Amino acid sequence: MNAGAIVIVGAGQAGGWAATTLRERGYAGRIVLLGDEAHAPYERPPLSKAVLGGHAPPESTELFSAERLAALDIAFCPGVSATRLRLADKAVDTSDGGAVAYDKLILCMGGRPIVPPLPGVAWSAAGSSAGSSSASGVHVLRTRDDALRLRACLGPDKHVVIVGGGWIGLEVAATARQAGTRVTVLEQAERLCARSVLPAVSAHLAALHAAQGVDLRLGVGLRAVVEDDAEDGREGGQGACRPVAELSDGQRLAADAVVLGVGLQANDDLAREAGIACQRGVLVDQYCRTSAPDVYAAGDVAVSTLAGDGATMRLESWQNAQDQGTAAALSALGETTPYLPTGAVWSEQYDAMVQIVGFPALAASEVLRPQVDARALLSVGLDSGGHVVAGVAVNAPRDLRQLRKWIAQRAVVNPALLQRPDVPLASAQIG
Repeated sequence: MNAGAIVIVGAGQAGGWAATTLRERGYAGRIVLLGDEAHAPYERPPLSKAVLGGHAPPESTELFSAERLAALDIAFCPGVSATRLRLADKAVDTSDGGAVAYDKLILCMGGRPIVPPLPGVAWSAAGSSAGSSSASGVHVLRTRDDALRLRACLGPDKHVVIVGGGWIGLEVAATARQAGTRVTVLEQAERLCARSVLPAVSAHLAALHAAQGVDLRLGVGLRAVVEDDAEDGREGGQGACRPVAELSDGQRLAADAVVLGVGLQANDDLAREAGIACQRGVLVDQYCRTSAPDVYAAGDVAVSTLAGDGATMRLESWQNAQDQGTAAALSALGETTPYLPTGAVWSEQYDAMVQIVGFPALAASEVLRPQVDARALLSVGLDSGGHVVAGVAVNAPRDLRQLRKWIAQRAVVNPALLQRPDVPLASAQIG
């Protein structure tokens, strides 16, 4: 084992940015980047859009090529995962039977799609690190390989049942509809994206998808998936059996694919086994430090404490993975600038650009700003003291800039003025 190294477990967006930041900030020691996928670090947002729709090759998602990593003298290990964290020895055991020592360790293991323990939702871990399509036609969308498998199920005369009305589910629904696919979305809650946006935004998203022909089933979940060629509506019922989704309301829907989009589970197993404090992810402070000495965490696996509130939150977003991966690297190098997450999230669905800033979960009330364009929306989330804590803009990027300033300043605004389109947005601030 080689001493004097910074080891990064996970070669996704957070891990890739952590590794390259170390070099760009002058770290001259050994950097080891372990990645359980065969691919170099890549971005995930295009998977549910351009890649899934066939408009971009999966290679276009590459963030840092293997050649770029080699040029930076980063020891990138594709297809090699960590199997054990030995904190007392400051070493990581790996899936190839080896081990690597570290001075500092950065955990960027990300997460894996939640697969409900339902009848017929068979699962094979052989296809990819995040899981794979099962023989029963059940899919997830987390990796490049997942996107390519699901792409084959889209097109005219195809039907896809999507379980979960969150961001992944809705982006897949939009891409599938644009490919001519018939789409049914099941959401157990009474509104879409209930955990991440306020009610008016949920209603706007529901109207957007309904106008595009998506069959939305709110308050309805999945009970089981079966294979039944008798349900195949194609003439003669020839070919492979189609999956049939059995719904919680007793209905049965034959489909070409059942897509699970019910959430992400943090890959914190190794950290828990090593005794690192976890709470649905690896707990970190404002410097990305875990409870273990010289161990940091970033990205989808990290659970942060929000400044000024004390609430803990795991942020699943492209922006947070990049920013927190960078921040973890800087902390490992001894810099003392705290990482302050912005909550920035974006989603493209049809011709709608949905942008979120701040934390809607902290809002006690929602105020809508009237928009001239019916396709646009501006939702402002206020806490109990009238401070702006969140904003959602649909096709309204200019207004979002003002919301970012207010959130950073913890500004107090007048709700009545916010609702008046004849009053400049900035003038709604009090004081």
